Amino acid sequence: MTEETTQNSPLIDPEQLKDASPSSPDQSAAGAKASEGPSAAPLGPKEYRWGTGRRKKAIARVRLRSGSGKLLINGRQFEQYFPDPRDQKSVQAPLVAAGSVGRYDIWANVNGGGSTGQAGAVLLGIARALIRIDPDCYTKLKDGGYLTRDSRIKERKKYGQRGARRSFQFSKR
Repeated sequence: MTEETTQNSPLIDPEQLKDASPSSPDQSAAGAKASEGPSAAPLGPKEYRWGTGRRKKAIARVRLRSGSGKLLINGRQFEQYFPDPRDQKSVQAPLVAAGSVGRYDIWANVNGGGSTGQAGAVLLGIARALIRIDPDCYTKLKDGGYLTRDSRIKERKKYGQRGARRSFQFSKR
């Protein structure tokens, strides 16, 4: 590397960091708390944290508040809305991974898609809201794959064909 590229580099010089660091441990702790922002603070009795999840055509807006652990989806009980045990397990998976089962009341508004897509959207919304409440559970949720949006969607139908990939039947005569 030449001197010109090192001078124009956006990297921070370690000497500048030494000068800017606080001198006492009390100042460094206060600086760390201030940098976390308002979303990392513990929840009060009436405070919410939001998370948005998407999968296929489904969109879920999830709201978490500290409470007894009730889970309402579109105003209905969680077990009634998702009768399939597979969907029930997937929705509760981020709570189990973070060790937060029964600590938060959850409200979710979901629209679009089918039941499995909606369950995946609620899963992602819960995981994102949990991170806003407790940033320490990020690694657990990331390792479990709960923060990755499943970007697979239905492929569009092409003109001149019967479907996305399927063509009309060829007739020689």
